[in-house]
Amino acid sequence: MNNEILYVLLPEYAAHEAVFLSEAIASDGTAMKEQPKYINKVVAPTLEPVSSIGGFHTVPDYSFNTMPDDYAALVLIGGFGWLKPVAEQVEPIVRHAIDHGKIIGAICNGASFMAKHGFLNGIKHTGNGLDQLKLWGCDKYTNSDGYIHTQAVSDNNIVTANGSATLEFAKELLLLLENDTPEIIEMNYQFNKQGFCVLFPG
Repeated sequence: MNNEILYVLLPEYAAHEAVFLSEAIASDGTAMKEQPKYINKVVAPTLEPVSSIGGFHTVPDYSFNTMPDDYAALVLIGGFGWLKPVAEQVEPIVRHAIDHGKIIGAICNGASFMAKHGFLNGIKHTGNGLDQLKLWGCDKYTNSDGYIHTQAVSDNNIVTANGSATLEFAKELLLLLENDTPEIIEMNYQFNKQGFCVLFPG
């Protein structure tokens, strides 16, 4: 299996939603890993730089036409691009990932996109609220009973989260990927969630 984690970035992507996951993959909190278990890679519609909501410009490693068929995980990072026609190019990419049992993460509007194409039917999931999933999904979304109003949900190799749940999103994906021991993943989650001063009062 290829050890690459592919982050799908569309124009006007939400950069903060990739931060905690990608940093945990590439570093141990004090330095870059010399031999990381996984490698972060960016996929975008073309090989041209893709801009974030905040104005950062990211140079993709792959375009939709050059990305590999084999990889460790596919991660849909949210943002405004999921509202645009270019997002429809991602549908066969996600379908391929599901058909081949790949780990998939979808946060914020990425989760809404999953609902739009029926990918959340049959699994427990969350997102930016049930009303938004119904709005995006229309008749393709038939699993409102599977919706859980919580920060992040992991079920059947698919992790979904709302846009404020970057830490929970990262935690659930890191556990699926077995990026580290559950204890270390939980410790890092609590450190970032509660903060230094709470865990280490002066």
